[in-house]
Amino acid sequence: MRILFSFTFVCLMTSQSLADWRQFRGNDTTSIASSPVENWSGQQSVAWKSSLPGRGLGSPVIIGDKVFLTASSGPRQERLHVLCLSNTDGKLLWERTTWATGRTGCHQKTCVAAPSPASDGKYIVGFYSSNDVVCYDLEGQLIWFRGLTYDFPNASNSLGMASSPVIVGETAIIMVECDDQSFSCGLDMQTGETRWQIERPRKANWTSPSISADGKSVLLQSTAGVSAIDPATGQELWTYSEGASSTPTLVVSGDVAYVPSNGITALRPSDSSSKQPEILWKEGSLSPSTASPVVANNQLFVVNRGGVLTCASLKDGHREWQARLEGGASASPVIAGGKLVYVNEEGLLQIVDLQNEGAVVSTQELSETILSTPSVDGKAIYVRSDGHLWKLSMD
Repeated sequence: MRILFSFTFVCLMTSQSLADWRQFRGNDTTSIASSPVENWSGQQSVAWKSSLPGRGLGSPVIIGDKVFLTASSGPRQERLHVLCLSNTDGKLLWERTTWATGRTGCHQKTCVAAPSPASDGKYIVGFYSSNDVVCYDLEGQLIWFRGLTYDFPNASNSLGMASSPVIVGETAIIMVECDDQSFSCGLDMQTGETRWQIERPRKANWTSPSISADGKSVLLQSTAGVSAIDPATGQELWTYSEGASSTPTLVVSGDVAYVPSNGITALRPSDSSSKQPEILWKEGSLSPSTASPVVANNQLFVVNRGGVLTCASLKDGHREWQARLEGGASASPVIAGGKLVYVNEEGLLQIVDLQNEGAVVSTQELSETILSTPSVDGKAIYVRSDGHLWKLSMD
């Protein structure tokens, strides 16, 4: 049985602003602001703070003058929210709710609204641990809804699902990877229909898809390794089968993927017809914890379980310097204006100068548990807890 609602709609024409932050780890999943503020000192101040109606670990999505995010509420987190706030003052512009059709049980640290939403600039797609997917236009009109549990009743993870969708062209790529009915699929952005569906390793997985620099492939990471697929068809292009982490997600820079595998393994697709990528190097001492690695200034940055930030060479993974940050993090760091933005689980935001061997140039005490990866546009940092969303202006 399939639940699928489709509505006739008129596509909204929106500006393709480089300052947008459209999905988990940014427009291109690299964690780097596309249009950062120039000469940012690293100082920031609270522009506004807005209350939220329920729990959520997903990053905010920024489209022009609007901010979108998801939440879950109710005794069993069965009520699923998509929220749209004004980027100017944080006021609620619209809120839409649906009911979960799949399982809502998860570990107490996480929640049903753990995945980040995603947007193509015309629509906003919310995905939840209950395996429900909902699509609205930017004004809040429902476009379609999918309860994937009706098609895949055994696709669940007792600790909760957390993979965030990505959108490439007309396809939303959804990872539903678990110990039983494990799969990934591509959903048509206009109708919600399944364009393709592939079986995946039967193992709990909390990583998210990554987009290649040319946009021609999406990299799916699991405990088995990495598979590069065509986002339009789901066809497998190449496979790395030496295993990888199920928590921090790989990052792509240029034609190289830096994968949390045996520490960090640098992969480059072969120029030949080989289905195996070239392994450039492996460095076992680079051990990301929950936070995903990030690349900037021709350097790789990894945060370990103890909150130690390591800067490594992209050439061979050799360590260049280390700096101890305060507190461990579930949130991944992001880059804005040449600075690394790091928020620990206790809610302490730290701005790190990458040109000065990891010196912390400013902090912001938000005083709430924060597990969500920040989002950034050209002028501000957005951070959310279960209870609030902050906009921090870059001073």
